Amino acid sequence: MSIALGSPAPSFALRSVDGSTRVLSDYADAAILVLVQSCNHCPYVLAWEGRLAAITSDYSSRGVAVVAVNSNDPDRYPEDAYERMCERAVAEVFPFDYLHDEHQQLAKALGAERTPEVFVFDHDRTLRYHGAIDDSRDEDTVRTHFLRDALDALLAGTVPPAADTPPVGCSVKWRE
Repeated sequence: MSIALGSPAPSFALRSVDGSTRVLSDYADAAILVLVQSCNHCPYVLAWEGRLAAITSDYSSRGVAVVAVNSNDPDRYPEDAYERMCERAVAEVFPFDYLHDEHQQLAKALGAERTPEVFVFDHDRTLRYHGAIDDSRDEDTVRTHFLRDALDALLAGTVPPAADTPPVGCSVKWRE
C-alpha cells in the first residue's frame, strides 16, 4: 500500500545512470517533484516511456522535475541491473533522471507496488498525486491524462482533479 496523500517525500540517496549520487535535496529548486517507479523490462513501463519523456520535456521549463527510479531485483531480472539501466538511458536519450534503488529503500518508503507508478510531490514535498500516468496502456486510446492534469492543477495552485488513481503495470520485483 502506497504512502498516503499528504505524506512527506521520503529522503533518498541513489545512484544515477550518470554515475552521480542523487538525493532529495538535489531537487529543492523544483516546483514539483515526480517520482516514477520504473524499470527496464516491464512492458507497461515500455508502453508509457515515450509519454513520460514527453511530459518531462513539456513541464521541465515550468519547474517540474521527473525522476524515474528502478528498484527491481537485478538478480532475478538481469535486464534491470544498473549497467543495463545506463545502456537504456543512453539508447533512449532519457530527458529525466534515472536512479537505481539498489536496496529497495525508496520503493519501500513509498509503498510502491507497480511499474510504472507515479508519486507527485509539491514544492513542500508533500504527496499530492499518486497513481497512473494516464488511463490507457495504448497511447491511441488515452482519454484522461492523470499526471498532466495533476501537474497542471498543482502549477495553478489547485488540487488535482483525481488525486489517487490505481497504478497499472508489473509488480515491483522485490528481493527475496
